[in-house]
Amino acid sequence: MAIGSALWPFALVVGLLTLTPGLDTALILRTSALGRRRRAWGVVLGIQTGTLVWGAFTSLGVTALLTASHLAYTALRWLGAAYLIWMGFRMLRDTFRRRPTADTGDSVPAAGRDSVSDGWRQGTLTNLLNPKMGAFYVAVLPQFIPAGNGHFTMGLLLTSVHVLIGLLWSAVLIGFARVLHGWLRKPQARRLLDRITGTVIGVFGIRLALSD
Repeated sequence: MAIGSALWPFALVVGLLTLTPGLDTALILRTSALGRRRRAWGVVLGIQTGTLVWGAFTSLGVTALLTASHLAYTALRWLGAAYLIWMGFRMLRDTFRRRPTADTGDSVPAAGRDSVSDGWRQGTLTNLLNPKMGAFYVAVLPQFIPAGNGHFTMGLLLTSVHVLIGLLWSAVLIGFARVLHGWLRKPQARRLLDRITGTVIGVFGIRLALSD
């Protein structure tokens, strides 16, 4: 299989995965719609950092060890589920508080709150604590590496295609979220958004905890 004939099918597979609404979409839309564009781009970069790490580890064979070890996979799954459930719970909890909080965004963002670094940490943790990403790469990536090509180099090249598609789609999401920003100036609308997003994140965490 030539490199070109491997890139396009892989791009199609990960493109469909990227377009499917999920946790990443919810985080990016919520952060950007609240007017924190720098933090939103930080979330995007963090998610793509996690994707690159999963791709590199798969190319080195590390994630195969993770999926082969029931104990390691279960530990990471529970850690990721706890993180998502706590994130969702905190969003929901803060919407019922009278005073504005950093997470609900019911007031003008404080200095330093809309930061790329904070978003990057959130996006990276969310991605790396999801063992299903590792399982996906173990199952899919090796199928698209042509025989005779360097496994690590080709794996990184394919992962870079996934990252590029993710960046492009995230730019579309952030642009779309600007349309909602005017409506979200109302505290009631912001609370509604956080309740929806918090519920989505919490459900993802519960599903991750209950999955096998």
